[in-house]
Amino acid sequence: MVVNGFNILDPEMMSIGTGLYLGVSIIDHSCDPNAVAVFTGTTIHIRALKRMDSLNWDNVRITYVELLNTAHERQEDLKSTYYFLCQCSKCVDHAELELQRSMLCKCGSAVAIFQKEEYGKVCGACGVHIKPAQIDRFLEVSELTNQHLQAMRAQDTAYLDVCKLCLEKQADMFHPMNLLRVKTLDFAFESAVHMGSCAEALRLGIELEPGYRRYYGEVHPLMGLLYLKLARLTLFLSDKPSEAVDWLKRAQHILRITHGERHPLWRDEVLPLVAQALGETHNGLGP
Repeated sequence: MVVNGFNILDPEMMSIGTGLYLGVSIIDHSCDPNAVAVFTGTTIHIRALKRMDSLNWDNVRITYVELLNTAHERQEDLKSTYYFLCQCSKCVDHAELELQRSMLCKCGSAVAIFQKEEYGKVCGACGVHIKPAQIDRFLEVSELTNQHLQAMRAQDTAYLDVCKLCLEKQADMFHPMNLLRVKTLDFAFESAVHMGSCAEALRLGIELEPGYRRYYGEVHPLMGLLYLKLARLTLFLSDKPSEAVDWLKRAQHILRITHGERHPLWRDEVLPLVAQALGETHNGLGP
């Protein structure tokens, strides 16, 4: 049951239960999936994320684990739950692993820092030596951030003030693609949305978008949902509905692939928002 079970997800890709789908359980895992499981109620749909030359189920891959985790965290999850280790391209990409734990050099490049023993680390782009004090501070803030993220995950609650504290400590030190920073932005964005802090949510969501795109890929349900939320926030806050239309176009492109035009999310969320945005643009509220 544990190995072959699926988390049943609502339209926002939040777990609402567990189901056993014997036919779908034959699909293998990859951290670089070419398909995704979405649900209409308790009915599961497997949607292709990438073009496939033929429908050969042996070549279809979905992810069993959270992609917004390091390769080491993904491997631990896979080993403890599914009893295997992944050897996909993302799991063996050394450059990807370094980026996930990277600090920001003054030249704007990423410098991977894993432990204190890396004193004497040099930026590969500009040749600057990273000072031991900088490495110590980076590792301390990384540990603090990780502790807060684990605590919020355990409580299933994101605290905006805690997230903002971590982001402030990370500023000018964490590379934008540092996975801990992306996770912190993710928690902060969702917290701001739930608190109704729309302006702050929009700012955080825009900052989060490149990290989501990097780790989830160009086409993923959560990528489409992020664009949909940004469109909704922009439409609510801005007097330029054309900006909301831009976000909506991105959301439409992805959600048409990941969910399809028959999914309730498309009918109940996407189409009404498109009509509202286009209506306000047509009425001359945009530029």
